[in-house]
Amino acid sequence: MSASRSLVIAPSLLAADFARLGEEVAAIERAGADWLHLDIMDGHFVPNISFGPAVVKALRPHSKLFFDVHLMISPVDLYIQPFADAGADLIALHVEAGPHLHRSLQLIKSLGKQAGVVLNPATPPESIAHVLDLIDLVLVMTVNPGFGGQKFIAGQLPKIAQLRQMIDQSGHGIRLEIDGGITPATAGAVVAAGADTLVAGTAVFAAADYAAAISDIRKAAR
Repeated sequence: MSASRSLVIAPSLLAADFARLGEEVAAIERAGADWLHLDIMDGHFVPNISFGPAVVKALRPHSKLFFDVHLMISPVDLYIQPFADAGADLIALHVEAGPHLHRSLQLIKSLGKQAGVVLNPATPPESIAHVLDLIDLVLVMTVNPGFGGQKFIAGQLPKIAQLRQMIDQSGHGIRLEIDGGITPATAGAVVAAGADTLVAGTAVFAAADYAAAISDIRKAAR
């Protein structure tokens, strides 16, 4: 992790109890989460359906956390404005989610939001080489997107290291986020490779003590 970058822990709401979403968000905020990661799945781009902008809008007044919205939607452009209006602070989309990545990122920035690009396990780092000036975050999927609780794909570590080098050479203040199988057992390796932002779903929300779970990830990352 870059010395100038603070570590961010972003619990993923996908792993929360959906019957108690408001309470769950309040609980992880009290437990020391930095961001809230919101996985939006459409049943088309990924084989699962989660929730839409109405849920984000409902949660927004009840939390001061940074809303990190990850759109697993294709075609994505029609949904950028609704999620921006719902209260997203950052909107991240996949390289493959639309025909014109640059244009989609321009749209996010025009709405006053931070912009992110997501790389699936098979998506190469080179795919974002020409949009680094438009993005605030790169998200590396260390599982195939669509479901929580999957096993970490260790083969993504060299990609994380390559992206860290690309980001540092670009001179842009881009965060490097990792999502998929993040636990105390894997956090150290991804941070050593260059990550500074960790999404943790099951590792936090399946724990009996959210604060302890977040603390354990932080300690492992250091």
